[in-house]
Amino acid sequence: MSTSLPRTAAAASPSTGQRKTPGKAALASFLGSTLEYYDFFIYGTAAALVFPALFFPADNPTVGVIAAFATFGVAYVARPLGGMVMGHFGDRLGRRNVLLVTLCLMGLASLGIGFLPSYQSVGMLAPILLTAGRLLQGFSAGAESAGASTLTLEHSPEGRRGFFTSFVMTGYASGMVLATLVFVPITSLPKDQLMAWGWRVPFWCSVAVLAIAYWVRTRLEETPVFEEAQEEGAVRKLPLGEAVRHQTPDILRVLFMSIFSVMQTIFTVFGLSYATSHGGIDKGAILTINAVTIGLSMLVMPAVAALSDRIGRKPVLVVSMVGCAVGLFGYFWALGTGSLPLVFGASFLFMTVLYSGFNGVWPGYFAELFAAPVRYTGMALGNQLGLLVAGFGPLIGGLLMTAGPTGWMPVAVFGAVCALLAVLAVASARETAHTPIDELGVRQLAASQQ
Repeated sequence: MSTSLPRTAAAASPSTGQRKTPGKAALASFLGSTLEYYDFFIYGTAAALVFPALFFPADNPTVGVIAAFATFGVAYVARPLGGMVMGHFGDRLGRRNVLLVTLCLMGLASLGIGFLPSYQSVGMLAPILLTAGRLLQGFSAGAESAGASTLTLEHSPEGRRGFFTSFVMTGYASGMVLATLVFVPITSLPKDQLMAWGWRVPFWCSVAVLAIAYWVRTRLEETPVFEEAQEEGAVRKLPLGEAVRHQTPDILRVLFMSIFSVMQTIFTVFGLSYATSHGGIDKGAILTINAVTIGLSMLVMPAVAALSDRIGRKPVLVVSMVGCAVGLFGYFWALGTGSLPLVFGASFLFMTVLYSGFNGVWPGYFAELFAAPVRYTGMALGNQLGLLVAGFGPLIGGLLMTAGPTGWMPVAVFGAVCALLAVLAVASARETAHTPIDELGVRQLAASQQ
């Protein structure tokens, strides 16, 4: 049985190639990811610092913390659904318009959370509304990273796809920095003001990021690769079915590689809670350290992504994963000492240097594993199913932690096991850095249709 697959726009004709706008696509993806991760960090910070007392019964503080982390993780349950639904429309109708919808959903959900009443005001309705808002955030986020990666990849020139797609995750660092700049002064408010209205301000501020990102995306054209697919009649009616039927091994590879993202949630959410409750570190100090080390990764991610354009994606990913598996133990040891210089050094090594090797490369690599007709859907499905583990990482960490100065040890072992699974997935995957865009995933899709 023959198959009809799109050529690259650049290969199709000079005029098509001229429609590629990698810089504009990278900026649009950067801003969308900034909004997504700004919301991610302000929710995670609030879940660690104020939500246990605001949205849950105050009888048992430990139960409140675990429940708050559970609402943080529940968004990751909605992510695969968002990835499948919006990925379907992204592969059917185009990348650009779907990304406008996901952007609005995320911004409106965050704004709504900022207006929620507390448990003391409305009882159990408060955590229910909080969970509903978090689910809407998750539905939107499930489509954002895959769509932004696909859009940027298909606008990028050959030999620089890794570099341009890395800006999807520099938005992650930007969102963290913005969230911290907003939250650090908020945490210095008197407790009654923080609990009454202060925590709401970061959620309200997300409207500004939404407006800028939306304006940029409305000025971005559809990708040449998708337009070529439309012209050749290669757009699939049911991209999800096609992806599952023909590229299941690649979906599973992306799933297990995505599990490695648990390192990020352990660092930013569980680590924040552990630092303040067990390490005796000031809230503002640990937030500042996190912001600086993640902010510096904005410089490292494009550099390692450009390196992966030269030497391949797989070596960079494996070094990052193995390094983080070891570095996580050093990070928790440093937190236990309460020494700010040690914590900064361990955070810099772990997040700025080592984790950037993964964060800068995966947006391009995951998208490159799939053929254009199923790229958005296939990447979104595998990525978001894997992120379920990452989303519940803080909750799992809270359940695994034991008493004593080394109570963090089971949490670090859990992170190392996730890293090992990711390394095995990378080892089983093919290298894509030097494969022309019109050949990405084509052999897998075509072979399964014979």
